[in-house]
Amino acid sequence: MADAPLSLVADIGGTNTRVALASGPRLLPATIRRFRNADHPALAPVLRAFLSDAGSPRIEGACVAAAGPVRDGVATLTNLDWTVDGDQLRDATGAARVAVLNDLQAQGHALGHIDAANLRVLLPGPDRAPTGPRLVVGVGTGFNAAPVHDTATGRLVAASECGHAGMPVRTERDLRLARFVETAHGFAGVEDVLSGRGLERLHAFACAETGIAESRTAAGIMAAIAEPGPAQEAARLFACLLGAETGNLALIHLPFGGIYLCGGVARAFAPHLLPLGFAEAFRDKGRFSAFMADFPVAVVEDDYAALTGCATCLAAGAIG
Repeated sequence: MADAPLSLVADIGGTNTRVALASGPRLLPATIRRFRNADHPALAPVLRAFLSDAGSPRIEGACVAAAGPVRDGVATLTNLDWTVDGDQLRDATGAARVAVLNDLQAQGHALGHIDAANLRVLLPGPDRAPTGPRLVVGVGTGFNAAPVHDTATGRLVAASECGHAGMPVRTERDLRLARFVETAHGFAGVEDVLSGRGLERLHAFACAETGIAESRTAAGIMAAIAEPGPAQEAARLFACLLGAETGNLALIHLPFGGIYLCGGVARAFAPHLLPLGFAEAFRDKGRFSAFMADFPVAVVEDDYAALTGCATCLAAGAIG
């Protein structure tokens, strides 16, 4: 491995950063390490520690995926006080070629390179092979989505920050929820209800609606899904809101090639989404309800897909 051209790839979330080596487009799973962001002041010390532990290999390229908007090659993390740019990557790794992507762009570049065993099908779609644009939807510490287009000149994964658009409001209860949530920041965004902390807000709302005094973390809510009460109701709200918002995004982007839910919260919820009403909310689009059956939906259960996407993107020279 020491003689092979190596790249460094990293996936910077709001809570953890995953780092690995890649040989061309091939991720080297044995090299993957996870770092808690709270233990480090910035990305550069993380990368230096990783490379030191790996024996200081020569790195020819570096690509990182950041959970936040990327503008002019500079990423500003949405839920973390870090910024990342190409100069930092060059200084920390010695790489000549560097790239900074939005994390959902990296997930989009991973499509087609994920083992089928790591795809949990929720809605199979029409009885034919899916073709056309695809959509990745990330649900974790934050929320975001990105359309994926394969063109004659390569793959294009368009960045967005749609998690900060307004949350879906379909019922009177949704409106009460929006008004409950907006007391924190003056605006009820998608990410405020569809993320780890969003699940906690839904639980607080469910408690307020029923007059029950109870406080749970996101992990505690997930552990209590089977028990009737605020935790189960919060989970039901989450599944329905995720279905509604994913359906909205499907109508905006027309991803006939499939919708892929990714991120830690999406993976944790995967077994519960259909029993709690995801499909019904996804298809609840009035006269377009039948049309929604044209969109297959799956959950990506590969925790390192973004690293694969970074390696693929860097090897192809497809930045963005």
